[in-house]
Amino acid sequence: MKYQLLIMDVDSTLIKEEVIDLLAARAGVGEEVSAITARAMQGELDFSASLGERVALLEGLSEDILREVHQQIHLSNGARTLIATLRSRNIKVGVVSGGFMNVLEPLAHQLSLDFLRANHLEIKDGKLTGRTVGPVIDRAAKAQALREFATQSGIEIAHSVAVGDGANDLDMLALAGLGVAFNAKPKVQAAADAIINNGQLDEVLNYFEIPESEWIVIAD
Repeated sequence: MKYQLLIMDVDSTLIKEEVIDLLAARAGVGEEVSAITARAMQGELDFSASLGERVALLEGLSEDILREVHQQIHLSNGARTLIATLRSRNIKVGVVSGGFMNVLEPLAHQLSLDFLRANHLEIKDGKLTGRTVGPVIDRAAKAQALREFATQSGIEIAHSVAVGDGANDLDMLALAGLGVAFNAKPKVQAAADAIINNGQLDEVLNYFEIPESEWIVIAD
């Protein structure tokens, strides 16, 4: 089998929501943050700067909200089938996200993913400070994560598939052996090797040349 590694974006790819928008709604700044998110994913704003601007608006939010938001997350249609089928064939599966480890780590554990990289929200005295800690996971960092995951697994980059929807995913999609745009922004669709627009994430299995009769189907 040609491809041995799958790396996915999380927000609006592995899951249907944008986590930062869910957090913003709880902080009462939903419309403001959603507008910035949309422009960043279209590639109209620098991702790192836009992330800092959005996270600053979350200052003072209780860390308890992070657990509540985790319960609001819905996997994209076919996500469980995709992951279960690939793992049954010992294909590595991971995610790299411009979202937040604080929310995504439990999800990655539930799905038994091999890799996870995301931003870290800073928390002090039980509240968000409005800042992140550590390197920002931007376009370049997503591509670097793919390189590192492939190296850790002893897999050539040419044997990797990357899936994403926004401008922040462009470098990762270009680097992978196959870059798949999933319900993606026009700029991303134009740059991708393959396009899925029907919201069915398990269709990625077609690029691994796994017959549908051999998919491990798990209800959404």
